[in-house]
Amino acid sequence: MAAGMLAMAPGTSDDDRRLPGYSLEAARTELNWEEQFRVVPDPDTLRETMRRLSAHPHHVGSPYDKDNAEWILGRFRSFGLEARIEQFDVLFPTPIERVVELVAPTRFVARLVEPVLSVDPTSGQKKEQLPTYNAYSIDGDVTAPLVYVNRGVPADYEELERRGVSVRGAIVIARYGGSWRGIKPKVAAEHGAVGCLIYSDPADDGYGPGAVFPEGAFRPRDGVQRGSVADMPFHPGDPLTPGVGAVPGAERLPLSAAATLTRIPVLPISYADATPLLSAIQGPVAPPEWRGGLPLTYRIGPGPARVHLKVRSDWRTRPLYDVIATIPGTAAAGEWIIRGNHHDAWVNGAEDPVSGQMALLEEARGLGELLRRGWKPRRTIIYAAWDGEEPGLLGSTEWAETHADELDRHAAVYINTDGNGRGYLGMGGSSSLEHFINAVARDIQDPETGLSAWKRLQLNQIRFGKKEERREARERSDLRLDPLGSGSDFTPFLQHLGIASLDLGYGGEDDGGIYHSIYDDFWWYTHYSDTSFVYGRALAQTVGTAVMRLADAELLPIEFKGLADNVQRYADEVAKLVEERRETVTERNRQLDEGVYPATSDPRLATVPPDREAGPPHLNFAPLQNALDSLRRSAARYDSVFAAVGQGDGKAYERAAAAGVNARLLQSERRLTSPEGLPNRPWFRHLIYAPGFYTGYAVKTLPGVREAIEQKNWGLAEAEVERVAGALIDEATLVSLAADLVERSAR
Repeated sequence: MAAGMLAMAPGTSDDDRRLPGYSLEAARTELNWEEQFRVVPDPDTLRETMRRLSAHPHHVGSPYDKDNAEWILGRFRSFGLEARIEQFDVLFPTPIERVVELVAPTRFVARLVEPVLSVDPTSGQKKEQLPTYNAYSIDGDVTAPLVYVNRGVPADYEELERRGVSVRGAIVIARYGGSWRGIKPKVAAEHGAVGCLIYSDPADDGYGPGAVFPEGAFRPRDGVQRGSVADMPFHPGDPLTPGVGAVPGAERLPLSAAATLTRIPVLPISYADATPLLSAIQGPVAPPEWRGGLPLTYRIGPGPARVHLKVRSDWRTRPLYDVIATIPGTAAAGEWIIRGNHHDAWVNGAEDPVSGQMALLEEARGLGELLRRGWKPRRTIIYAAWDGEEPGLLGSTEWAETHADELDRHAAVYINTDGNGRGYLGMGGSSSLEHFINAVARDIQDPETGLSAWKRLQLNQIRFGKKEERREARERSDLRLDPLGSGSDFTPFLQHLGIASLDLGYGGEDDGGIYHSIYDDFWWYTHYSDTSFVYGRALAQTVGTAVMRLADAELLPIEFKGLADNVQRYADEVAKLVEERRETVTERNRQLDEGVYPATSDPRLATVPPDREAGPPHLNFAPLQNALDSLRRSAARYDSVFAAVGQGDGKAYERAAAAGVNARLLQSERRLTSPEGLPNRPWFRHLIYAPGFYTGYAVKTLPGVREAIEQKNWGLAEAEVERVAGALIDEATLVSLAADLVERSAR
């Protein structure tokens, strides 16, 4: 069955099928072009693109990174697209010296090396590979007692405090997981630690979930996860040029003033290197939930284990190369649809990021073929192959900051991908695009089942989701989009500039443990992931269809009932958070009154009872609820009017566009931002979505309100409620004005 036929009701055809934002005639034309596009992406071409791009390590500043950028530029131009490279000069430290050694009670020197595997051809490219390290760790040379801190998140330090264990003056060892890696040294430093080690525990990322590479897909004993530890929840991008593009002549901070560098030295290690260190720790046995998969007794410490940690880096500025291709629009050339994926990697990067980059290039090839056949998009389309994503979203952030004024005037939607694999379609993004991307997913055929990508995802949620998720998957017309935190190149567009964004990708059936290692390469991918490259084709079909449908619509298919519904959920969650905090304090105080605090059967864990704590005061959520009521009414009216004018020949869409409705829709996501930004991190301006200050990649919805509650800053929480309410009122006003214009266009 042709992919574009999947969403049609019985008895309908492309001749009478409706597309939101399109007149009937325009929809017929669009669906025809989409069908032609979706037959272009080719698994064999995808395979050869991956083979070429992942043939050598291509981190920022490496010869093959530049070579890949120039090759991508040539490919764009061969497709008939206007293309150029934009260069930025960014701080990117690389390691000179790395030492991890156990100096007491016995001696052990960590290898800090991933071994060459004879079956894996590119694993032996040692001269080109970056060593195992964490970018933006400060230099340091420390020797100190070792303390095991589980995941190294704030809750783990609360547990240590209850047990009377301090990390002040110690080196901590944390296992990956539970938060983004950069949170671990950040929290350790806040508690007085002098160094941090991060290891991959085999229970999470090794032989626990499956056979290890090369016999299986999972991380081998000497595999290491590289990665950035810059404080990206404060701001991503070049640490020396926050808020402005890292272009020639830009004012740069001195290294000592860079706010996103760590405060203590940090290195990642394998579970082979971690085993002797953890075995040497004595002290209390770790709680059951802290214990991993190594054959040892997990203890907390401190003592008698002492570790020497040394990190020294080359702190040079290096060039990065964003490859930008443009397809000029026609009737609405001043409205931009932007599509991006990064091309740099920590090493060879077949899965991360080439599996997404190859799909982007196939989309561009498909659109180039349509251009040769006479297709011309209504809006301007920009394809971007970003550099420097891995160290800290460098290429996308510097480009967005450099072009911020243009983007504010012109950018309608940004669509992002990163890694891609075999399995289910993942959909995250702005709630105003929820209905739109659900419709696209209904038109794409899942290559494994023959169902639509949407239907397969729905069935997966019904089978594996929590109770409420299962109910909604059955009953709600659209599947909810995951709200976006950070960790990929949508961040500067959505959370800094307020551009409606999507993040898409397939996966879930190709779990593996080669992330950010030398084994993320062509051999691993072709043996353990999308081995036939049919999900690469599906990604190209999915995103390419979305790009075309956004670019060609007479009226942008942005709708708002999903936004109102989702923000109401977030508001309910923060109100519940206050009540849960109140209940916790009440129970804690009751235990104190009865002399049974802390509740434990282990006398070794008893501590001096703390003072009674005041519970949360009454927080006035009425402004937020009133604003949501206003947004709900405006959204329902707009969506109703939007659907109504599409009946008949739908030509009112063209009249609405001429009346300036698209200009208002383009600004709708901007209304959810604040120029002042979030408390203590002004770069992040979006009041609905942000990465958590102590989660990193994971999202915090209504972040200003939620994090103020978590930090028990009640005055700030009330102020943030007012600020979010004001943004929602502004959004409701814009939506109402858009509804008025659309309604008048139908007369």
